[in-house]
Formats: sequence, C-alpha cells, structure tokens
Amino acid sequence: MSGVTIGFLMGGLVLVLLVIRVHIAVAMLLAGGIGYALVAGIDPLFNYAKTMAFARYSVYDLSVVPLFLLMGNLASRGGLSRRLFQATNAFLGHYRGGVAMSAVGACAGFGAICGSSLATAATMGQVALPELRRYNYSPALATGALAAGGTLGVLIPPSVVLVIYAVLAEQNVAAMFIAALLPGLLALSGYMVAIMIYVRLAPGSGPAAPRMNWSERLHTLREVWPIVAIFVTVIGGIYGGIFTPTEAAAIGTIATGALALLMRELTWQGILNAALDTAAATAMIFLILLGADLLNAFFAISQMPVAAAQWVLGADLPPMLVLLGIVLIYLVLGCVMDSLSMLLLTIPIFLPIVLGLDFWGLGQTDKAIWFGILALMVVEIGLITPPVGMNLFIINSLAKDVPMKETYKGTLPFIASDIVRTAILMLVPGLSLWLVHALN
Repeated sequence: MSGVTIGFLMGGLVLVLLVIRVHIAVAMLLAGGIGYALVAGIDPLFNYAKTMAFARYSVYDLSVVPLFLLMGNLASRGGLSRRLFQATNAFLGHYRGGVAMSAVGACAGFGAICGSSLATAATMGQVALPELRRYNYSPALATGALAAGGTLGVLIPPSVVLVIYAVLAEQNVAAMFIAALLPGLLALSGYMVAIMIYVRLAPGSGPAAPRMNWSERLHTLREVWPIVAIFVTVIGGIYGGIFTPTEAAAIGTIATGALALLMRELTWQGILNAALDTAAATAMIFLILLGADLLNAFFAISQMPVAAAQWVLGADLPPMLVLLGIVLIYLVLGCVMDSLSMLLLTIPIFLPIVLGLDFWGLGQTDKAIWFGILALMVVEIGLITPPVGMNLFIINSLAKDVPMKETYKGTLPFIASDIVRTAILMLVPGLSLWLVHALN
C-alpha cells in the first residue's frame, strides 16, 4: 500500500473518530501515530515523538495564546463588557434595531481585547440579553445577533486562531493581524446592515430604545475610554512596529487586569478563576496543536498533500473554481467541527493547493496571508450554523426559554451577510493585503 493511500485512509479515520465524538486532539494523535508507523515504522515514530512536544511548545509565537486568553478572561470578569455595551447603546440604541446593533458593536470592541469567539458570545450574551428582553426584541433577533456578534471575537484582531494559522503557515503574526483589520470591520458593518434589513422586514422585532442626551452619552464615553486606550496601545503598537505581538499581549494583559482592579469589579477570586480558565483553554489548544503536528508529520512523509495538490493542479481547473470548492468544504465541515480543528486538519492540504495556483499574480506570501484571512472568515461561519454551531448553544443556554429553532432563524440574515463578505474577499484580495503593504 502506498504512502498516499495510507494518507487518505488516515484522513478518513480522523473523520470517523470525530463522528463518534472522539476529541479532535486524540483523533489526530491516533491517526497520525498509526499512519506514521505504517509508512515509516515504529522506531522512527518514537524518535519523532520524543522531541515533538518540545519542538512545538518552544515556539516563541505561541506564547501569545495564553496571554490573549488571559486578557479576555480578565476583561470578562472586570466589567469591561458591560461598559462597552452601555457606550455603544448610548449612541445606537434609539434607532430601530439599535440595541441589537449596540450588542454587535460591543462584541467587536470586546473581541479586540479578547481574541475568542466563545468568550465574546458568552460574556456579551450575559450583558446584552437582559437589555434586549427589556425592550421586547424578538427572541430570534436577540439570540441570533448575539450568536453572530460573538464571531467577531476572532474576526477582529487580535485573534488566537490567526496566531495558530500564522504558526502553521509560517507567516508573520503581526502581518496576519494587520490583514484581518479591514475584513473584520467589513464583518461588523455587514452585521449592522443585516439588523437594519431585519427590523424593516419584520416590524416590531427590534423596537427603538429611548434616546439618551449628550451628557449621558459623554458619561458612557468617560467610562469606556481606558478600554479604547488598551486597544489602541495593543493594536497600534503591533501595527506601528513598536513591539511584537507577544509583547503587546503581555502589555494588554497587565493593563486589562489593572483597569479591572481599579474599577473595583475584579476580585482576587476572579483573578484566580481567570487564570484557571486560561490554563484549561491553553492546555486544550496546545494538545490539539500536538495532535496536528503528528498528523501533519505523517501527511508529510506519506506525500498525500503533495499528491492532492498535484492532482488539483493537473486537472487544470480555474483557480477560482478550486477556491470555491475549498470554501464549500469549509462551510460543510463548519456544520460539524469547530474552527480551530478545521484549520489544523485542512491547512496542510489546502494551503499547498492555493500556493500552487495563480490568483491575480499574487506572490506566495500574499497568497498565504489572503487565504488565511479568507479561511478564518469561512470557518467562523461554522460557529453559527447548525447542528454544531457552538455560539448557538452558548447563547441558547443563556436564553433557556427561546427554542433553538428561533435562534437558528435569527442567524439566517447574518449567515447571508457572511456569504456576501466571503465572496467580496475572494474577489478583492486587496481588502486583506492593502494595509499589510501600506504599513510595510
């Protein structure tokens, strides 16, 4: 049996294990280990395994992951999410659908200091859902907007998933953050437009809240300016080349913790819980990375990704058709897998294919960055698509009286917005690359 055949068989084994609900990390470790032993032998497998963990975990760029996770946990426990929502609601709440737009805007702001979709959805759901109920928003719009807004936690940089992609694709983390900024703002704008259209097609689904006067609005701004300062410091420092993403994450974490303590909303028990949650999330991500490393090492020696790339390139298909096929595969996988698992499983196969095709004469680095942003946007759609949209379950657990089918209905306008945005990013790579070139 050839290495390529074994490669495809082990890829199928991973999918089977996932179907029977084996954890993605364990599934990749098992398939990678079995495949490696079949192709190279037991002794080479053990020789690789003994240095595998150190080689992966000693990568400097990965230190960003626990730091950004800790920053998000401190922010969620320090009352920063509530202040962000109050500020956005002061300026948008008096419009039809304004409270929902405020929730989405606050999700974007919180995502800028969090980097996690699930944390953003859970935190902003707790803050915004009572207000949406108070103003008699339809259950579908209220839960759908919060579930979709949660995806902005990863789409707006800094993003933990982007860090992982940068490590896998051997790209600069700062460049990936820069590339994600305009697409992230496009996602925010698209969700706002979706809400505007929704409340006009369904009158009464998003009533306007009372208009606040300017003194009340300025008061909310005074409450939120330190959060804006942290974001500007972290992101501006990265974009300006003042410090590395790791240094920015460290500064942001310390600043967020200090701000939460000064606001007297973060207790020492909260700090301990934030640290424990960060440790648990980091351990899960790093274990998945370890499984991905073993699986990718097996794929490399099996030559399966190379064979797949050569087959696609040899078929002489139009590049955009190939890219559309990849996007559709991601959309299907997003219905049953989480975003990080999808990227770790597919990037070793899809990235060589994309790099081997010609897209408007883009260089290899530009193609890798553009595809990374596109893949991020597509896989995050999986967070709000049934049956395994994690954001849907998080929001529905907070709104126990809302049937899941209502939440599904509420996400449809946002999924439509996601599809339009994906098409734009596919056809206009400059949206992802303009800032990268402008700042370099």
